[in-house]
Amino acid sequence: MARIHFNVPQFLHNLRHVRWETTLQRWSTKQAALAAVLILTVLVILFIIVETIFFGRPPINKKHQHVIEGGKGLGPKVHYGIVIDCGSSGSRVFLYFWPPHSGNPKDLLNIQQFMDSQGNPVVKKIKPGLDTFKDNPEAASDYIKPLLQFVAAHIPVDQQKETILFILATAGMRMIPEESQKAIFQNLYTEIPKMFPFVISESNLEVISGKQEGVYAWIAVNYVLHKFDHGADEHPLVAVEVPGNTNKEKRTHVRRRTVGMLDMGGGSMQIAFEITSKYNNIPKHRIAEFNLGCKNNDLDHTYRVYVTTYLGFGANEAREHYEEFLLTSNASLTNSDMENTTFNIPFNREKTRFNVSDPCLPVGLTQEVKDTESHIHFLHGLGDYEACSSKLVKLLNRNASIPCEQAPCSMNGVHQPMISFHNSEFYGFSEFWYTMDDVFRIGGIYNFEKFKFEAKKFCGTKWSTLQSWYEEKLYPRADENRFRFQCFKAAWMTTVLHKGLKFPPSYHMLRSVQLINHREVQWTLGALLHRTRFLPLRGMNSFETQHPPPHWVKNRYVINEYVIVFCFVIVTIAILSYLKHLRICQSKKTDKLHHVPSMSYFMVEEDQIEQGLNYVIVDHKDLEQ
Repeated sequence: MARIHFNVPQFLHNLRHVRWETTLQRWSTKQAALAAVLILTVLVILFIIVETIFFGRPPINKKHQHVIEGGKGLGPKVHYGIVIDCGSSGSRVFLYFWPPHSGNPKDLLNIQQFMDSQGNPVVKKIKPGLDTFKDNPEAASDYIKPLLQFVAAHIPVDQQKETILFILATAGMRMIPEESQKAIFQNLYTEIPKMFPFVISESNLEVISGKQEGVYAWIAVNYVLHKFDHGADEHPLVAVEVPGNTNKEKRTHVRRRTVGMLDMGGGSMQIAFEITSKYNNIPKHRIAEFNLGCKNNDLDHTYRVYVTTYLGFGANEAREHYEEFLLTSNASLTNSDMENTTFNIPFNREKTRFNVSDPCLPVGLTQEVKDTESHIHFLHGLGDYEACSSKLVKLLNRNASIPCEQAPCSMNGVHQPMISFHNSEFYGFSEFWYTMDDVFRIGGIYNFEKFKFEAKKFCGTKWSTLQSWYEEKLYPRADENRFRFQCFKAAWMTTVLHKGLKFPPSYHMLRSVQLINHREVQWTLGALLHRTRFLPLRGMNSFETQHPPPHWVKNRYVINEYVIVFCFVIVTIAILSYLKHLRICQSKKTDKLHHVPSMSYFMVEEDQIEQGLNYVIVDHKDLEQ
């Protein structure tokens, strides 16, 4: 193989003596334009790199993507918060923590659930509910004490005096008289500070409404999904009309699109989703407008959410209403038959047992129920999913006397604004997850056709076969009660979703979940985030004092795009002017140098030699000879 020797110093020497003006003149117009475009591209790229590195926007906050393990060196600067959920069946305590605020006004607190050394959330539940102390409010503090002792063991002693405590009651406490509520909370407010140094005020003790509970759940879901952060980062964006804008001119603000929330429990069901445009016809009691930021003019964190709670539309309550509907319908049929029949034996209704066909129970399953007069009825399962769904439609508007409060309406005369199903995403919790996953094992993205196929197959299976499957523990997440009423709950879920809430069967952006990012999402997280939204003010003031931005940096985010366009125009004009100059110079020189055969025209000295020619220097004496 031949070796090629390259003398770098000699190459640089030759490069330095190249006649660049002559070379440029030999270029064609296209070559010059191509060179100009390449130069312009390099300049633009260099400008973008320099602008991004030295003057770019602050990096997008990734705080929620890195979960700090609780109990592992959190340090003295970490803050703690306690939230007690006082429900109808019992009370649960949740422990949260967050590091110091970043100081950036666009950031919310980085609140996370506290985990123990085994990675389990620090949660404790006690029974019965707080409302059971309505006749004995003096014992309420002793009832709450075990919960506070449990979480206090996970909080450093020197930080307990800075730990915020919230005691928020829901369904059970709403049912007792207001005087009883005040007596219970007064006992807690007076006695808890004697036992624990936690920060507690009267406003931290409250019976929240179903609307508040729905809003807190919506906040928690979107917070965990990073919908309150900034930047695209594979999150769809939406232009939201600015709330509170009284001007006729439409003002919008672009931020991440939030998700809607569906939650069906045993007694009630909730729906919540953001309203991105102004609707003047939505009843005010259906709308919650709130700010999660610590400044009143924070458009990034001001939200307008439609939220509604449907009492009695939970899966268990719906089953009870359905059984009453079946018995009432059967009683009317029985009385009609009795009036048209002649009996030789006196009819004794108290000793009569009635058989009722129930399409919402599996084939062969018999359920014994009693009506309001303690008459025994036997419901015999037919396992007909379609017939069951048809009967359940009648339960969606059980109070026929209630008119639609404002069209359009969903169920029971409740107004529901139009939903943009083509770009709206919803998350379904509780019964939406259990019904889809415990038996059917299709939790996640909801597909109506697939779900209906599984429901029809399950409903049509004989109860004896289903029992054998249960006894063989083929469905470990489902108990016997789930097996008995899975057919009914499947039909109820789809009926409410498609006939009640008007979700189209082709909708494929509903996701049933139990955990998000491997964490159970509770409304208590949203409550804590909303009620501590003013805490970052101190950190923000410190941040602005320690890191005041230069005056020329304040508006750089707005002018960066204009700077790029301006530079692009200037460089383009310069290139075009230079190309025009080259063409003029080249034409002038061409006119003056017609029929020049060689470069010897310019040689005025004897020692100048044209490249490519051999010259012989001859002495004049030799010519004379």
